[in-house]
Amino acid sequence: MSEEQPPQETRVRPGVLAYEKPELGRHFWVKDNALARPLEVTKRCLLKERWILGAPYRPESWPGLRAPDALNPAELAELEAWIVAQLGVRALEPPAGTLSHNYVQLVGGGESIARPHVDSRALCDLAAVLYLHPYPATKHAGTSFFRLRLPDGTLDGNLCPPPHDGLEDALGIKKVPVHAWVEEVEVTNVYNRLLVYRPDLVHSATSYFGAEHAQKRLTAVFFWRVSR
Repeated sequence: MSEEQPPQETRVRPGVLAYEKPELGRHFWVKDNALARPLEVTKRCLLKERWILGAPYRPESWPGLRAPDALNPAELAELEAWIVAQLGVRALEPPAGTLSHNYVQLVGGGESIARPHVDSRALCDLAAVLYLHPYPATKHAGTSFFRLRLPDGTLDGNLCPPPHDGLEDALGIKKVPVHAWVEEVEVTNVYNRLLVYRPDLVHSATSYFGAEHAQKRLTAVFFWRVSR
């Protein structure tokens, strides 16, 4: 049976996930023209020589290729200053643990599909993605937020509540089938656009594109702890 057709015994516990309609300025924040010199960043990222392999090349939860140090300290500080002002927080700190903070990610069209998930509450309070391909093959390759659809067609929640650290724990099954999610809000892929979002909100890359190295979906990903 394919990954898109889950086993018959799969059962999702209803009513566990909270629901809030994703709203700009409350659940996610968008800054266009985020970097002063984005083309320099794009070129630097594409020229990286050492990449960490994800799925389908290795059994990882994340797809494609990743490499550290997407932005230099000045560029990162530029983004963080805007986020601090928008959210009214005191400071942002990089996460402890294994999250790939300030990593460039390169994923081709044949390497993955949309896979709704949440990020670890134990490791971060805030997440972000910066779109770095100057000419994306489709604008529908940004980031989407999803809502759970139960087997009877009823729409359920979209926020993973405490104390649960992930969807599998909250919903009581090992793997939530991809087709159980309904896209609710899409943020399109626009060059040099920064999307900041709550990591407990179910989300995924909308889609991927490209076959050759320089043609693939190129982003930088970030995770922070928030000091209020």
